[in-house]
Amino acid sequence: MDKTLLKGLMVLETISKFDGQPRNLEQIAELVQLTRSNTHRTLQTLTHAGYIERDSDSGGYRCTLKMFELGAAQLAHMDVRKFAPPFMHMLADSTGETVHLSVLDGFDVVYIDKLDSPKPIRAYSVIGGRAPAYAVATGKALLAFQTPDYIDRHADKLQQHTPATQISIKTLKLELSKVSRVGYAINRGEWREGVGGVAAPIFNGMDKPIAALGISGPLQRLSVSKMAELAPLVLRAAQELSRNMGYRGGYFGISA
Repeated sequence: MDKTLLKGLMVLETISKFDGQPRNLEQIAELVQLTRSNTHRTLQTLTHAGYIERDSDSGGYRCTLKMFELGAAQLAHMDVRKFAPPFMHMLADSTGETVHLSVLDGFDVVYIDKLDSPKPIRAYSVIGGRAPAYAVATGKALLAFQTPDYIDRHADKLQQHTPATQISIKTLKLELSKVSRVGYAINRGEWREGVGGVAAPIFNGMDKPIAALGISGPLQRLSVSKMAELAPLVLRAAQELSRNMGYRGGYFGISA
């Protein structure tokens, strides 16, 4: 192993934990347990490379935005579809229902992956297919975490698809507010009559909702009470997938 590189990474990781507060050479040397001269050379190298900078007032060192740029670039290239299959299978095995992985596109969701239920009567959908976000569980799970004006900008797209479809902006916002508190959304046959679902959002390492994971099936089997019973399983699967996407925040009362 390259010991010089390891020392540099150790110093960089240590400085990154200072919460933006500069530390001087002696403090850093003590924390990383290197000699003053070794630490000084490493700090000079990291400064030259642009990863840290020296504060003009205190003379201490802190990380630059280059660290953030590297992390953001990595997060941008993380494809949720690569990480989702184990959690989708876990959810499919524990519920026996069709599992969907969806992303938000305007006021629609697009199904980017799915696992069909083994049961003879199941929800119909196709990978690449679309559904109105306000009328399906995965869509509502994502809409609940958009900016406050997002719904208003798409209000003219609300349409009645079944007798259960909610087309009142006020009522929709109230429901989405509840979703943002409890962490999961329910579809009561609002897109396809007789087909329901429950879903939860997937967050990435920048605390952004990037997808939703959910189950769906016929309401005669997947009733509203049954969906509420299965919601903790959906939340757990969504939480674990979010953790794999770099999310480290709280997840609706579920312990890590």
